[in-house]
Amino acid sequence: MDNLTGRMLDNRYELQEVIGTGGMAMVYKAQDHRLNRSVAVKILKSDLAEDEEFRRRFRDESQAVAMLSHPNIVSVYDVSRGETEYIVMELIDGITLKQYMERRGKLNWREALHFITQIMRGLSHAHSRGIVHRDIKPQNVMILRDGSIKIADFGIARLESAAQQTMTQHALGSVHYISPEQAKGDRTDPRSDIYSAGVVLYEMLTSRLPFEGDSAVSIAIQHLSSVPLSPCEIDPTVPKALEKICMKAMASDIEKRYPSADAMIADLEEFRKNPDTTLDFTIEELHEKPADEPTMHIPSVRNAKIAHQEEDEEPETRQTLPKALLITATIAVCVVALFGLWHLIWGSFDTEPVKTEFEVPSLVGKTIAEAEASEEVADIFTITQIGQRSSSEYAAGQIIEQSPAAGKVVRDNREITVFVSTGVKSAVMPNVINQEHRAASIQLRQLDLNLVIDDTVEEYSDSVSAGYVIRTSPAAGETLRDGDVVMLIISRGREVLPATVTSLTDIPLTQAQEIAGQLGLVVAVDYANSDTVPVDYVISQSIAARTQVAQGSTIKLTVSLGPEVTVTEPDAAEEPAEPADAETEAGE
Repeated sequence: MDNLTGRMLDNRYELQEVIGTGGMAMVYKAQDHRLNRSVAVKILKSDLAEDEEFRRRFRDESQAVAMLSHPNIVSVYDVSRGETEYIVMELIDGITLKQYMERRGKLNWREALHFITQIMRGLSHAHSRGIVHRDIKPQNVMILRDGSIKIADFGIARLESAAQQTMTQHALGSVHYISPEQAKGDRTDPRSDIYSAGVVLYEMLTSRLPFEGDSAVSIAIQHLSSVPLSPCEIDPTVPKALEKICMKAMASDIEKRYPSADAMIADLEEFRKNPDTTLDFTIEELHEKPADEPTMHIPSVRNAKIAHQEEDEEPETRQTLPKALLITATIAVCVVALFGLWHLIWGSFDTEPVKTEFEVPSLVGKTIAEAEASEEVADIFTITQIGQRSSSEYAAGQIIEQSPAAGKVVRDNREITVFVSTGVKSAVMPNVINQEHRAASIQLRQLDLNLVIDDTVEEYSDSVSAGYVIRTSPAAGETLRDGDVVMLIISRGREVLPATVTSLTDIPLTQAQEIAGQLGLVVAVDYANSDTVPVDYVISQSIAARTQVAQGSTIKLTVSLGPEVTVTEPDAAEEPAEPADAETEAGE
């Protein structure tokens, strides 16, 4: 597809720059002039847009997805109905989970838990509205700067699979994550997304895929018949409960998988609250197979009449796998022979043929100047830079991504678009322990590393005040790279435990204060007279015995002053006469 940068769609969306390419479409950053906001516009490639049935399904699927509204799903704003097929989505300021894993390598289990929980919440919302993604993989999960994630390409994955009639090299990226039922061509349901999410979790925990192979078909067969190494076999530090959650999501038997995204979220939440939790199933149970399990059949893409042979057809008439391989090999030999004959005939002519096909060279790791000077590029290809990104692998100025990919054969369009490295950004993780978490976040953002700061995890602490940082991951002194996730574990303050109040009446105040202190209660004292309770003994308490209250609560104790003392005042008639004035007495 031609680069459409600068074009205005429907007199509303101005395409500004290419920000991504895929098998189906190109994605542009665009300006929505009607609402004055930046958006992402995905435009179908011309070969797919020419198929009227595909265009109709594209519109129907996209409009259905536009009804989804969830913080973990990329929002679809608009769907075209004109000559150019496109969808308008929110513009995500972030990177894909795949890019993050390539930069970071193996994630720690807390990061993996943080991401997979959000993925499952987004899937739960979509499944509740009858929409199955069918292509969950790290390339379709976006990580925002605040550490949240959004799932992209809902509904589009279904169209892409419909457009692919065979498992080609283009499908190789997705086949690592497909469910067994997808590999067999069976009907899919929400549990297929759960399987794919399990593979994503597996990759985050181990930094490797459960199954590898030389072709899409060989990988698909492993999804059907093989059991991957468990995450703990690769990395013993992976918590056992999280490993069990991952392997249950990846159960090849759909009936042993989590029945819903909500069921998996429930186990993830239980694990988050208590990493030592014991779940009520074992990994071994997930892989048990019936003793009389029939041979598994993998349907190939073929004519519908062949696929639905009559049941009474004799077994000898059906084409077996060895025979199919023999036919394939025979055809290959014939093709080689014909090619050799053509080459022999063509070689008999003195004139040199005009070359019409060119293999795209690998430019990654070279500067644009170096690439343009190379003989496989000079006078054949043009190189256009369409963006730049920081890279920990390539130096500033070197090409880090190209389209078309190296090895692809092209004819007419001999433009190679590239992204160039701006170099690696790094800094030392500062010590923000015992800092107020918002101040710590500001300090980290000032490092200008596009850090994803996750401050959603809270823990109780006897030594760190509520709202302050207990610890960080990475720890202080470790190297931070551009786009890294930094986890701040925030204090919830001292854990307030319940206390059961006992009877504190009819005992000395000092003894009552000692007992209340052991219960974690604060004592307030009031005094009153009592004819029955001795002095300094407790008459009553403000919280009844056997009542549960939070530690730190105040209990008021009323303490005896003893019996009330009555003072009797004399009558006025009985008052003694005042003594005579001394001077009067002297005068007499």
